[in-house]
Amino acid sequence: MSSAAASITSTVRDRVRAERLDLHRDPAAAERLAREELRRYAERSLGGSLPRIDDEAQTLGEVLAGLTGYGPLQPYFDDDEVEEIWINAPDAIFIARGGVSERTDLVLTDEQVRTLVERMLQSTGRRVDLSSPFVDASLPDGSRLHVVIPDVTRRHWSVNVRKFSQRIRDLGRLVELGSLPPTAAEFLRMSVLAGANILVSGATHSGKTTLMGAMLAGARTHERIITVEETFELDLDAPDVVAMQGRSANLEGSGEISLRRLIKEALRMRPDRLVVGEVREAESLDLLIALNSGLPGMCSIHANSARDALVKLSTLPLLAGRNIDSSFVVPTVASAIDLVVHCELVRGGRRRVAEIVAPTGLVVDGTIDAESIFTQKGGELTATGTVPAREQVYSAAGFDPRVLLQPAA
Repeated sequence: MSSAAASITSTVRDRVRAERLDLHRDPAAAERLAREELRRYAERSLGGSLPRIDDEAQTLGEVLAGLTGYGPLQPYFDDDEVEEIWINAPDAIFIARGGVSERTDLVLTDEQVRTLVERMLQSTGRRVDLSSPFVDASLPDGSRLHVVIPDVTRRHWSVNVRKFSQRIRDLGRLVELGSLPPTAAEFLRMSVLAGANILVSGATHSGKTTLMGAMLAGARTHERIITVEETFELDLDAPDVVAMQGRSANLEGSGEISLRRLIKEALRMRPDRLVVGEVREAESLDLLIALNSGLPGMCSIHANSARDALVKLSTLPLLAGRNIDSSFVVPTVASAIDLVVHCELVRGGRRRVAEIVAPTGLVVDGTIDAESIFTQKGGELTATGTVPAREQVYSAAGFDPRVLLQPAA
């Protein structure tokens, strides 16, 4: 921030305190005060008592960012090309564009970092302190905030903001970006319309959430979709959608709302499709039970491959209790999951669909049998010619996947 902007911001803050204003509830007041003080500063600078302002519009933007935005970080929030912002230390601030990270020349102080985090958390109702050194929260623009503070970290606050692209709203846009070919996109659209249960797997930053949102954009308009997440990430353009997120315990250790609880509540809300943002623990059991009852669903999971995702989904429910064993879980996964779509982040930052496999419903020597529907061949996602074993899922909805799954000549 320039010296002029810093001076004007300080003056406006003094007026805000004196007039007892709430700029978050009344952002118009922030702009009004900023313009007034900018004009006064400019008039005084004409007499030579203050440094001249070269660009009043830029200075006004800096002042407003310092008052109601995220200060020095605001330009990165405004830049659509920036996908992620993270702070390792006040003098170690990074951003990612196109999957490639770069270090910025921005330098803050520890106090500035803490002030920025407090401002981000102000509208979320969440907190971070010694009793709760971690926090996950959704910002008003849909970005996800994660913060860790000392003594969990060595010295400085660790801050991560993951932005979600508003430019990718459907599978067609992913085709344009080269993330998957048109044939695979049409097959996924057909699978969603047919009500197939889809598991989206991949590593961190591989585009799982983006792909889920793009696929759900192709759902039937009359469907009632219920989404369940730890923190809001999915942003669906659907006429009938209810989004729910979990809640951490309060200072007394009560009030926590887990994903398991949310999944159970979602089933009471007349869903046509249940979507779980990501399964990590015992909530996977509740999801499997819901999917096995005939309710179409979708979820994501961290895994190295599509088949590894099936193995992991067969393991996580065991965390639900001693009375749950693999003899129940593995066949349930085999029968409940229709497709696994695996995403990956390749060199250079490009995200793509690496493979699509379909469980056959059989368990062979304790392992879920699955067939490759699309696989990488020469750097391109190509149909293998195999039709999903549970073809009846498609035929019951009036679709014939064979017309899309013929291998290229």
